[in-house]
Amino acid sequence: MDYFNYRRGKLFAEDVDIQAIAEKVGTPFYVYSHRTITRHINAVRDAFSGHPHIVCYALKANSNGALLRIFAREGFGGDIVSGGELFRARKAGIPSKKIVYAGVGKTGPEIRAALKAGILMFNVESNDELRAIDRIAASMKKRAPVALRVNPDIDAGTHPYITTGMKKYKFGIPVDEALESYRLAKSLKNIEIVGVQKHIGSQLTEMRPFVESAERIVSFVERLRSEGIGIKYLDMGGGLGIRYDDETPPEPHELLNRLIPLVKHTSCTLIIEPGRSIIGNAGMLVTSVLYLKSNDQKNFVIVDAGMNDLVRPSLYDAFHKIEPVAKKRRAEIKADIVGPICESGDFIARDRMIQEMRAGELLAVRSAGAYGFSMSSNYNSRPRPAEVLVDGDKFHVIRKRERIEDLIAHEQIPAFLK
Repeated sequence: MDYFNYRRGKLFAEDVDIQAIAEKVGTPFYVYSHRTITRHINAVRDAFSGHPHIVCYALKANSNGALLRIFAREGFGGDIVSGGELFRARKAGIPSKKIVYAGVGKTGPEIRAALKAGILMFNVESNDELRAIDRIAASMKKRAPVALRVNPDIDAGTHPYITTGMKKYKFGIPVDEALESYRLAKSLKNIEIVGVQKHIGSQLTEMRPFVESAERIVSFVERLRSEGIGIKYLDMGGGLGIRYDDETPPEPHELLNRLIPLVKHTSCTLIIEPGRSIIGNAGMLVTSVLYLKSNDQKNFVIVDAGMNDLVRPSLYDAFHKIEPVAKKRRAEIKADIVGPICESGDFIARDRMIQEMRAGELLAVRSAGAYGFSMSSNYNSRPRPAEVLVDGDKFHVIRKRERIEDLIAHEQIPAFLK
């Protein structure tokens, strides 16, 4: 459930008319519902209430500082994948001891910054990375807390670009090689083994991959303990999907009803890393119709949001429901909803049935709270859009629209060209 609803044919975010926001901030813009975010936070918290746990929100889904402040105030930790995300998490008030650091390409300065901050643990993806963390920790006279990301070789059944739990992808250490990696970790003087982590992919809509991967990881934890390698944290990753179209992903409590019996006897603190499942349906992208165009094969609705603002349809052929901000009694047409970018792949939807639109009218792209703004760019030298947070009958600009001048703020012209 979200809090974007029609009232007398007009689309509202909680108690704010979307049209009124557009008149104030212009388009395109992202809008998020505070009430929806807190509802999703509570659903996760309630599901895990019966087992020791830490919820580490996945910053990659959406890392706006105001939204991160909500998670920090609600007691969530952070799942980070870069030094920039570490900076954002700490700036928002997320405690270091609730931060886990994933990613296959952590740099030396990033590792150093995380050790200095005192994070809960690194989720290590290779033996080379493990040795690098050990060297850097030694130079800082510290011991680095680590979990190894174990790849259980489970097909998540999602898009190949967001599948991560199989051997053919770059993530993690194959489960049949992971024991040797843990033995290596145990031998390194500046490494402290604290956990095991797995993450098999994103936008998972079935229970089976979660359960199968959990079974393999729990079995692996038992094997580690038989070798005298103690484990305190069992990090199950994230990836729970949302409804974009007709998907029926499990609710958090349904997933936990299957996972808790598997992990309870391990006495481990459970870590989960939700991102999309909390923020995805709490946000929309609002865009204005610029022009209408037709030929003997296609109708086109040309809007002012492009693939630089929302890349998921172009990158993954992802589906987003698109609705008029003001419903009219008009015929429906089949059209491509396309942006202004000079790429044939610049589309938000193709062959979509939609109410006939007029120039200047607004469209709302649903389920855009996750991997929307966070994946946006300045391609074609386009300033990135504003972000707005609605709270009841008020809205707040939480990121100003970039200005043209911002595009060149960090560029420098060498003297010989002046």
